[in-house]
Amino acid sequence: MSDKDEYVMEPVQTTLKKWMQENENFKSHYIKVKQETLDDKHVRAFLLEHPELTQKDIEKNLMKLYEYKIQSKQCDRCTCFQKCQNTIQGYSPILEVNGTDIHLSYEKCHNRIAYEKQKENEQLIQSLYMPKDILEASIEGIDQEDGARKEAMNVLAQFFNAVETTGLPAQGIYFHGAFGVGKTYLLGAVANYLKYKQFSSMLIYMPEFVREMKNSINDGTLNKKIEKFKNVDVLMLDDIGAETQSAWFRDEILGSILQYRMMEQLPVFFTSNFGLEELQTELAVTRGNIEEVKAKRIVERIKQVSRVVRVNGRNRRG
Repeated sequence: MSDKDEYVMEPVQTTLKKWMQENENFKSHYIKVKQETLDDKHVRAFLLEHPELTQKDIEKNLMKLYEYKIQSKQCDRCTCFQKCQNTIQGYSPILEVNGTDIHLSYEKCHNRIAYEKQKENEQLIQSLYMPKDILEASIEGIDQEDGARKEAMNVLAQFFNAVETTGLPAQGIYFHGAFGVGKTYLLGAVANYLKYKQFSSMLIYMPEFVREMKNSINDGTLNKKIEKFKNVDVLMLDDIGAETQSAWFRDEILGSILQYRMMEQLPVFFTSNFGLEELQTELAVTRGNIEEVKAKRIVERIKQVSRVVRVNGRNRRG
């Protein structure tokens, strides 16, 4: 601070002090605020930890103590991040002493950390043309239907147990069954479980996936997208066999992705209206050609990256 600054500040402080002495209302209010601040349990605890602070030091730093007092400490007055009442949303005040000065700083509160964790987790699930209700699916929301899904739930339980004990398994699950029995919902529930375990997943609706890949040739993003599908922690392909078949997509795109994930032991989840034998028949036919060997190669890769389980139950869409 320059000599000029000191010259300016001195008369200002003198004037303010004189004004406070003459203004009884302000003075009484100041005394009340001071007493309430010093009576605050958090402020008292802080001052007890620092007996080296004199009354003059405390008086000099009273506004910092007051600012600390009126705010929530680590969410003790806030129900959630969105309803934070502090000066800086999601940050809790901290008092520290440096010599005779009290410093007020801030750290992230519990609610903010939880909120950021939730947002981070949400970003772990990516989707390509999947409906919102599927992205919000949960294990608790799966209808057990008096044991109709017993086999599927048992296999899922084994997968979850492996995640908990040894990490991500090398195999996902190939869910097949009649139209509308809730196969896609199972994918969403698995994806939401995995995000809390910090594993990324990508849910892809196969008919749109085919169109996406064809369009990617024109905009030059094909290879970049394929790499993304190859390397995501858990890939989920919904309704395989429903897409219009082309030899190019089957062999160059799907085959390439499955081959990579098989070699790297990365799991893939599928849903289909077809069992594997039926799917092989579907994959073999492309624009009038029948290529059974190439279709069989795809099915063999599916067997390597997933376990096959039938999903039973009533049609929820009918």
